[in-house]
Order: sequence, then structure tokens, then C-alpha cells
Amino acid sequence: MVFILGDEEFLSSETKMIVDDYHSELYTSAINILELIQLYTICKIKSKKYKSSSDWISAVTNEFYIEILPFTKEHTSTLSKLKIATGHNDPFDHSIISHAITEKMILVSSDKKFQEYTSQKLLFSFNKR
Repeated sequence: MVFILGDEEFLSSETKMIVDDYHSELYTSAINILELIQLYTICKIKSKKYKSSSDWISAVTNEFYIEILPFTKEHTSTLSKLKIATGHNDPFDHSIISHAITEKMILVSSDKKFQEYTSQKLLFSFNKR
């Protein structure tokens, strides 16, 4: 989601093609939005384009046409069964991975740790920065 903050240069050419294709349906987890709000609030991330987290949350749906999917009881059930990769202690990531597994959606990330969840039915596409 860093490209929404104005950091499009971090998208690989493959990922950029997906994002720029008007036929692509793009989704994000409400957990991803929650994590970004937290990181923005504590100044761990900044936006080149938007002045507040409210501005870029609005841009997610209104400018980028990304649908924010709710995190439900079904996703929580998948999370409760997720085998956590050694050394991967990010609860936001675990929730986002569980969301993608439950929905059978491809998760695009630059985090190489996500690859370790493909044996648990995560569909994963690595975004090389």
C-alpha cells in the first residue's frame, strides 16, 4: 500500500502492471488499513501526497478504486489455525495473511517472510522493490 502514500517507485514493474490495469480488481484488508493508520499516527510512515491518514484512506477507494474488505469471524478462524513462521512476529501480517488465505486472493508484498505461508495455501506474489 506504499504506492497510495505516494511511493509508487517502490512497485515492481509486474505489480505496477497489475495496479495500472483497469480490469484488475484491487482489494485490501481492513487490517492493512488499521496498520497503516497506526504507523501514520506514530510517524513511522509519511505521505508525499496526502496530509492526513483520512485523506489517503479516502484515496484508497475514491482514487485507486481499492475495496476495503472487512475482517470477519471466518478470517479470525483462519488466523487461529495459522502456523507462524519462525521469527515472524508481526500480528498485523498474520491477520493480513489469514485474510488472503480465507478469501483465496493473491497477496502482493515486498515482505519475503510471506513466502513461508504458501504451504498453508497463501497465494503470494513478491513485489521486488
